[in-house]
Amino acid sequence: QVQVVESGGGLVQAGDSLRLSCTVSGLPFDDYAMAWFRRVPGEGETSEGGPREGVACISTSGGTTRYGNSLQGRFIISRDNSKDTVFLQMSLLQPDDTATYYCAIKSGYNPDRCLSLNENTYNFWGQGTQVTVSS
Repeated sequence: QVQVVESGGGLVQAGDSLRLSCTVSGLPFDDYAMAWFRRVPGEGETSEGGPREGVACISTSGGTTRYGNSLQGRFIISRDNSKDTVFLQMSLLQPDDTATYYCAIKSGYNPDRCLSLNENTYNFWGQGTQVTVSS
């Protein structure tokens, strides 16, 4: 059984930093690209939840990364394949960064590659970790 567990969220002030972690079990972690997404409550929300915004993805080796609009430079994605864990280092946090952050495993074709931040190309989502940034 595949498990994806995020941690590291919390309440911080604007300008602070946080590092999120996501640990995966139940599959060969270093065979899959990984990504972080976020969802802001209430935005386009249905009974199944609203759309997730792509934050960052990383290839199996860590050699390729992609970031969502305006996030590169403040957010850094990395992974430690020896620990089956992917990280998201967030700095200069702003109130607009308040969201639930999710980790997901790449699915379908080219599972090892970080090609896009389309949430439909990712599978096995965690429960999310809440990040709240106060002004």
